[in-house]
Amino acid sequence: MGFFVHESSYVDDGVSIGEGTKIWYFCHIQKGAKIGRSCVLGQSVNVGNNVVIGDHVKIQNNVSVYEGVTLEDYVFCGPSVVFTNIVDPRSKYPQVGSRFYKATIVREGASLGANATILCGHEIGRHALIGAGAVVTRDVPDFALVVGNPAKIAGWVSEAGKRLEFGPSGLAFCEKSGKTYRLENGRVIES
Repeated sequence: MGFFVHESSYVDDGVSIGEGTKIWYFCHIQKGAKIGRSCVLGQSVNVGNNVVIGDHVKIQNNVSVYEGVTLEDYVFCGPSVVFTNIVDPRSKYPQVGSRFYKATIVREGASLGANATILCGHEIGRHALIGAGAVVTRDVPDFALVVGNPAKIAGWVSEAGKRLEFGPSGLAFCEKSGKTYRLENGRVIES
């Protein structure tokens, strides 16, 4: 057992937890969840049934990752990030079970700021940065910086999260990542 689970947390049967992962106070990991290597789950994190979490993911306090959500490697979820999994929830007309859930995928290296809300059925692109309190209502492209309600593109960031400033050539360089990026047809790609 090469991982740590605090004694106040619950891990259901049928859960897979990777080497080096730490699960802190008052968490609940539900049946069928798969958590990768070297992850950190802060206080009061709930991981729903059959959720897949990649390697090196950090989930801060008070986040519920519901069934239908996938977090790829190196994703960061700030405190109190909110995920959803049903488009039109109604208590009087319950929709229970995965056949009702709309998938949400957060691609490698994306960061979700504190209190961001991610409506279900969308994809957050690689290394995107979602501002604190943003409400994501549509897909977010790779390397996009989005803010507001509803979230809109406010700029572009590198893999390392640094703001990219594109010159007349359409190129930008990030000293932290050591990579060059190109803005082409409203999208950023690594050169």
